[in-house]
Amino acid sequence: MSDPITTTLAQAPAEVSRAAYAYPGPAYAGHNTRPRGSLFVPGLIAFILLGLTGLLVIGYLFLALGPGAVAIAGFLALVPLAIVLLGIRWIDRWEPEPRGVLLFAFLWGAASSVFIALIVGLAVEVAIGISGADVGDPSFLGAVVQAPLVEEFAKGFGVLLIFLVARKHFDGPVDGIVYAATVAGGFAFTENIIYFGGEIVAGTGGSVIFIFVLRGLMSPFAHVMFTLCTGLAIGIGARRRGVLGGVIGFFIGLVPAMFLHALWNFAGTVSVGWQFYAFYAVVQVPLFIGAIILIVQLRKHEARLTGIRLSEYAAAGWFNIDEVSALATARGRQQAITWAKAHGLGSVMKGYIMDATKLAFTRQRLIVGHDVVGGQVEEAAVLASIVARRAALQPQVTAAGTNP
Repeated sequence: MSDPITTTLAQAPAEVSRAAYAYPGPAYAGHNTRPRGSLFVPGLIAFILLGLTGLLVIGYLFLALGPGAVAIAGFLALVPLAIVLLGIRWIDRWEPEPRGVLLFAFLWGAASSVFIALIVGLAVEVAIGISGADVGDPSFLGAVVQAPLVEEFAKGFGVLLIFLVARKHFDGPVDGIVYAATVAGGFAFTENIIYFGGEIVAGTGGSVIFIFVLRGLMSPFAHVMFTLCTGLAIGIGARRRGVLGGVIGFFIGLVPAMFLHALWNFAGTVSVGWQFYAFYAVVQVPLFIGAIILIVQLRKHEARLTGIRLSEYAAAGWFNIDEVSALATARGRQQAITWAKAHGLGSVMKGYIMDATKLAFTRQRLIVGHDVVGGQVEEAAVLASIVARRAALQPQVTAAGTNP
């Protein structure tokens, strides 16, 4: 797909130029430079803990609502969950995150975040009961103060854990949004089961329909929009300041996340009839539209960043300029995949595009000094994969023994 551009090596950053000279080319593609098991142990421990908290939450649901109500409510809760997951898939198309990490994010939201919220809620009730303090309307306090503080911290902490443990899969604001939305989607799924199931147990069919329309159809992205603030702030901080920036971003992002959550719950608690719908139209809808515009702009920025970083590798001989256009634009990618499918190589081309994208973001991490050693290992691994995939796309390159 490309020829070496050895005459332009001087145009590339020094580190990229050295990689182009030192890298053995196609013959090296057989070596496995990918770090093995780097996330296996923490991942195994994490999923065991998630499983335990998940069992506790399921037990709570069955005791509080009964198996029948849980089954019906769970089926209804799949509708808003499907809407959220489709939205996440649209956001995550440029640089898809690993399925294992996304599964952790979902389970953290659906199990651990809910577990934390339930435990804190119980502790608050016990503390108030023992102290005998007059807190006014406990339902208002719980909805407008306790829920936003506890739930957003619990959900956001899951995103922070992903950032700290799976750092190489957390490259910037869009990744933060994807993980935050997945955590929030999981939390909303379990919370919807609680709300829907409660109305089913109460035996009020009209209320079941109303709460399903309100939570499942009118506001499936409510929790996503709250926690999105935290994920976005972590991603921005991480891209600019590394690990410390991500941690600081977590605490900064919690502020608007908690505020929006409290505002939404306040409107739902004090508004009656048309007042709530007015709030929904005047506040919630514009916020949702603004979030979409923000995500679109961030995706465009990711595409530009991909093009800039791949151009550096093109200057070192890894790609040619036309190839960069095909790898760093949505239209170019689609044309490349269409061509590859016509030759029975669609999956290889998709992998090649994803490798090139990963290479660009790995390079970005190296530039800002994040995980330099791990980034260099990842860079070598991705370059090896690129060589192998290019050989599959264009066997004559390997036959000629030419470097990419």
